[in-house]
Amino acid sequence: MRFPQSSVPTMDRRARAAVSALFLTNGALYANILPRYPEIKTALGLDNTTYGLTVIAFPIGAILAGLAAAAVIRRLGSAKAAVFGTVFTSLGLLAAGFAPNVWVFAAFLLIGGGMDAITDVAQNAHGLRVQRRYGRSILNSFHAVWSIGAVLGGAMAAAAIALHLPIVIHLTISAILFGLASLTALRFCLPGRAEEQDEKAGADPDAARVARRFGISPRIVFTLTALTLIAITGTIVEDAGFTWATLYLTSLGSPAALAATGFIALVGAQFVGRLLGDGLVDRFGQRAVARTGGVIVAVGMGLALAFPTVPGTIVGFAAAGFGVATLVPAAMHEADELPGLRHGTGLTVVSWLMRLGFLLSPPVVGMIADATSIRIGLILIPIAGVAVLLLVGVLRGRTAKQPSCPEPVASLAGKAS
Repeated sequence: MRFPQSSVPTMDRRARAAVSALFLTNGALYANILPRYPEIKTALGLDNTTYGLTVIAFPIGAILAGLAAAAVIRRLGSAKAAVFGTVFTSLGLLAAGFAPNVWVFAAFLLIGGGMDAITDVAQNAHGLRVQRRYGRSILNSFHAVWSIGAVLGGAMAAAAIALHLPIVIHLTISAILFGLASLTALRFCLPGRAEEQDEKAGADPDAARVARRFGISPRIVFTLTALTLIAITGTIVEDAGFTWATLYLTSLGSPAALAATGFIALVGAQFVGRLLGDGLVDRFGQRAVARTGGVIVAVGMGLALAFPTVPGTIVGFAAAGFGVATLVPAAMHEADELPGLRHGTGLTVVSWLMRLGFLLSPPVVGMIADATSIRIGLILIPIAGVAVLLLVGVLRGRTAKQPSCPEPVASLAGKAS
């Protein structure tokens, strides 16, 4: 069922705002501590190697705990799981700020990363529930709000540093503010759990049980693998911009102030792409949007690397960010719709494996760069664009209808009034 914007039930509009708030808090929490890492490094007396090994505790925690997300969602429901993860992420990061030594610091980063992984899957799962209620694409807008949250968190940290606010006070404010925001958002999320609503709507409750008994079909395994690779291509391009854009522009002779614009161009273009993404997906389908994005990444960054100049490279990073803007939301959406899997399983698997892209791509590019140059290492970006072109067949096209609303409109509207 597709609702015109003007006739979307009040409950659904409130749920969309609530999910947006969850994405905002998720983006803001980690961004609040990142700019304060240098102070923590100095306070704990860490050398560069120890520091580098310590801060990867956050993504390691996410990988270790990520596969538990589906079970937590089924137990608590996606909304409660997202808020549970948010609150404990904030507490983990707060405790890391109080850490008296490197071991305690790493331990609480590990916990924070694990809770962040649960939040990530759960908020996307609930966002997809809301999207099914709307009957049109809105998931990209949630990821755009996450970007706003990351900018907000970074700005808060910059202000705290400028005001000489102690880390513990700064992170306490962040934990309280965003913890309360997530708890408030929970009041306006959709009630119940997705599996319960599917059963009320007449979905076959035995489908997943039969699949578990006789095994998942090779087609589902292939599709899930392809979706995971699509998501990983998106994270590889993102991380290349985050980690290497400034260094590469510096190697081209860019002044320090201008070198940072490569990263800014990628993030800014990705944000714009996500704002436009939902309308493009509704009009042309996930497959066409992703295919076009792959071409933009491959051609834009390919030309920037083939003919290296500072302006051209900045444009290339912008093209890369715009091209991958919808890839991760598209992969998550399709994974959540796979038949024969228990609720949240496909989404959890894609989200978990996607994080390996963030963990593995920096050393891969680094090793290539050490052996040759950063320019050669960044060829991974246009290669990722080509990979998207080979994998987009698993995404749905324009003719595919949005999933019909699994939750009775009348009953939910009655609860909202």
